[in-house]
Amino acid sequence: MTLSRSFLTLAWLVAAPAALAQGTDIRLGGLSADPDAPVEIAAENLAVDQQSGRAEFTGGVVIGQGDLRIAAGRVLVRYDDAGEAITELEATGGVTFVTPTEAAEAQRATYDLSAETLVMTGSVLLTQGASAISADIMRIDLTDGSARMEGNVRTVFRQADP
Repeated sequence: MTLSRSFLTLAWLVAAPAALAQGTDIRLGGLSADPDAPVEIAAENLAVDQQSGRAEFTGGVVIGQGDLRIAAGRVLVRYDDAGEAITELEATGGVTFVTPTEAAEAQRATYDLSAETLVMTGSVLLTQGASAISADIMRIDLTDGSARMEGNVRTVFRQADP
């Protein structure tokens, strides 16, 4: 290896973590969200507060909407002012998000139904096949399946065997 090639390799290795830490865009291949599909929630417990327009599901909570699946220990449901439509789901306690081809874990997730976004925060780990990427935050646009990883981004890409 020549001196200039060694220098370029070293420069890339030094610069790569800084570039990754700024954020990266990814595609979620298995995501097919349907915002018009009914939201299904299963849990061990439910507490409803009519005055605040909130419902709290606890214990093995599973949310489903079309192909979208989110599991958590606790999910707070927020309704619109009329109390008729769900506007937001806030999940905490071992949150997992699963599509047919990906899986993600985080400490917290907020699903904004009107904006059609899912934001996962706190030690986010996304796996796609044999590859993995971690970050502080993952912002998912459910309309097109795009995602952005932000803060302390780290990744391991594994090539498929030929």
